[in-house]
Amino acid sequence: MHLLSVFKKKVEEEHLEDLIDKHNEDMQIHGEEVVNMMKVAAWCLQSDFVKRPSMSMVIKVLEGVSEIEHNLDYNFSYPPLATVSHQEVNVCFSSTTPLLPSVLSGPR
Repeated sequence: MHLLSVFKKKVEEEHLEDLIDKHNEDMQIHGEEVVNMMKVAAWCLQSDFVKRPSMSMVIKVLEGVSEIEHNLDYNFSYPPLATVSHQEVNVCFSSTTPLLPSVLSGPR
């Protein structure tokens, strides 16, 4: 939780480069790319899954073909409350049914 609050503060101050490891020469050399990856990671962690990018969009951003969404929510610790119907909650799995990754990790 502390790291997320530091990340949010650095985003607000526009100083994400402060989070780059000062002892890692490779990260220092590629600082702009490291900051870009941090922003992509934040985009992928949006509480509202509808705002998360597709993997093809992530690839395009990392390749420099597309831009990162600018209106990101950096408040990762408090996801929005959602209304869940009884039909969504009452899901049964038999002992022989394998759990799919989408069930385990929620929607993307």
